[in-house]
Amino acid sequence: MTNFERALVKSFNRYFEEKDIRGIAYRRKQHRFSSQFVDVLVDSFNPDFYLAIENKSLKTSSSNTLYFTQHFSESEDGHQVERIGRFLHRSGRRGFLAVELRRGMGKPRKAYLIPWEDVDEAYNSEEKGFSVSRIKEYPEIDRNSTRYQVEKVMEMVR
Repeated sequence: MTNFERALVKSFNRYFEEKDIRGIAYRRKQHRFSSQFVDVLVDSFNPDFYLAIENKSLKTSSSNTLYFTQHFSESEDGHQVERIGRFLHRSGRRGFLAVELRRGMGKPRKAYLIPWEDVDEAYNSEEKGFSVSRIKEYPEIDRNSTRYQVEKVMEMVR
């Protein structure tokens, strides 16, 4: 589990606990010969919080675009965007792409939440990916030191 995934899981769980909402965020253990559908799953009796979140981290000094060819996987089951789309359809979860921008030494990391419909649309319209400037058009997941503050995000998914 990456630090970004771990931080998001902790942030969602802290939010549920503080707001006394029946919900839990977790990451399924990945086994060597089995794939996982997405990085973070959120379960709740409240359908607004029945989520699947794929996490990507982008080092902005190396790339100014999150590319579908470079940053997403391809397997015999298809491209990762297609596989996640099938999972979302079958599971009934709402999907999101959380992108963490790592901006270099001394600059704080920033993260943004993109609805999966937008990812799917960009991929199917044969766009190359999401530029950093486009990513920044989506809601930011506020960060306080090393902790993400998901309150604004949770209001967005409602």
